[in-house]
Amino acid sequence: GLITAEFARLKEITPQEKKEFARNLNTMRDEFNALIAQRKDELEKANLKENMKKEACDVTMFGERTNKGALHPVMETMDRIIEYFLAQNFSIEDGPLIEDDFHNFEALNLPKFHPARDMQDTFFISRNQHDATKNVLLRSHTSSDEAHYMETHEPPIRVLCPGRVYRNEAISARAHCFFHQVEGLYVDKNVSFTDLKQVLLTFAREMFGADTKIRLRPSYFPFTEPSAEMDISCNICGGTGCNFCKHTGWVEILGCGMVDPHDLEACGIDSNVYTGYAFGMGVERIANLKYRVNDLRLFSENDTRFLEEFQSAF
Repeated sequence: GLITAEFARLKEITPQEKKEFARNLNTMRDEFNALIAQRKDELEKANLKENMKKEACDVTMFGERTNKGALHPVMETMDRIIEYFLAQNFSIEDGPLIEDDFHNFEALNLPKFHPARDMQDTFFISRNQHDATKNVLLRSHTSSDEAHYMETHEPPIRVLCPGRVYRNEAISARAHCFFHQVEGLYVDKNVSFTDLKQVLLTFAREMFGADTKIRLRPSYFPFTEPSAEMDISCNICGGTGCNFCKHTGWVEILGCGMVDPHDLEACGIDSNVYTGYAFGMGVERIANLKYRVNDLRLFSENDTRFLEEFQSAF
């Protein structure tokens, strides 16, 4: 302001003095502007340093510990199973949890009064004693998804059906009223039991290690003929015998077999032209073997102490 006032005096000064006076004012103004710019720069640097001090962190100090999430062991196991069969060109089919009597039973060779129905321990939502076609229930296996798929697709069929199923069973360390299954179906011309054995042998070695052995024991399932249960060599004791394998060296992990011609015909597929194989496994059973969890109830109790043990597993 003072310099501006001095410039206003130029009109009062004689022409002889004006040139010298103006030069001195310009020099003074430039010096003041330089001092102001210098001071402004100093203040900005000081302010920056102060902010840096406030925001600075000591990288040698321990950081705040945060909880790290992880996949549930059952879901992680199911993902591993699905990943293998996707690589074998199986597609994924997701069916309804609430099912009708036909797709859950009759299409799978379980007609009314069939004794194998008692093995299912079904949760009925509504039940008609005189007309089974009106029954509504929680699906007791994901095989019903395969029945739906065969009705709407023509062979060749190569489908995998994962999901939760329900059975009216007493809850214990080895059983639960709900659990998870992965079932597979392959229907085409000239499908044989040899094809089934090879895909399951490769699956067992992918899941449990290259040295895993399998054995197939004759069994009975209404929707497959012939039927078998597949055991793997115990990966805990290496086959020498332990409590988990009941000292046999073998652990049962799934059921399988060739699709019964009745199932194919019930879904509109000519059994004289096509054959197929099917298999089904309990996901919790596989998770038991992988993570050596001896109580199925732990998988569904949501105990964070148990779940935290899997944070670094994946």
